[in-house]
Amino acid sequence: MLVWYVSYGSNMHSARLAWYIGGGCPPGGKRTYPGCRDRRPPSRSAPVSLPGGIYFAGESGAWTGGMAFYDPHLPGEAAARAYLVTLEQFTDIAAQEMYRPPGDAADLIPAAGAAVDAAVANGRATLGPGRYETLICPGSRDGVPMLTFTAPEGASAVRCRPPAPIYLGMIARGIHESHGWAAERIATYLAARPGVAGAFSPDAVAALVEEALVTC
Repeated sequence: MLVWYVSYGSNMHSARLAWYIGGGCPPGGKRTYPGCRDRRPPSRSAPVSLPGGIYFAGESGAWTGGMAFYDPHLPGEAAARAYLVTLEQFTDIAAQEMYRPPGDAADLIPAAGAAVDAAVANGRATLGPGRYETLICPGSRDGVPMLTFTAPEGASAVRCRPPAPIYLGMIARGIHESHGWAAERIATYLAARPGVAGAFSPDAVAALVEEALVTC
């Protein structure tokens, strides 16, 4: 079964997603990923927009600072990127987001299949209690379901926390790579996100984005 894995955070940058698929430790990261059992790259990718927005909360073990989450109830639209992958790859990516060892991913396949069916039917399903185990289906593309995962709580129910600059820069590179936005538009978008707004000045975000895009 094929699905569109929809990323709204650092995995919008294809080189970053490649570490989840192929395994290893990305530059600047603090984690080594086991990779997917099927290490083939996504067969296609496409820029997409999701109704709602992203916010930053919790603490990333890979980057430090807040992690990106999707809240369909926030105003506006969230920049995202859809990758055409197998259900097994989608499940393996989700398992790695939850810091599970590789062997645990196999146990998720039956649950993931049922959760995908429920998400497609109802728009939302629960894969587990973890921060990236709430499955959301914002629709389909070319007859294939689009799926993303996020936290069970929305932005209004948590204490937002600023992300690490290196993480925010990776998201900026992903937006530029997938959507082709100019630095100014990316900076305006990111500066307004809960967790970034009030923690970084607009000028600081603009400088961060400019620096990130130089290394694209």
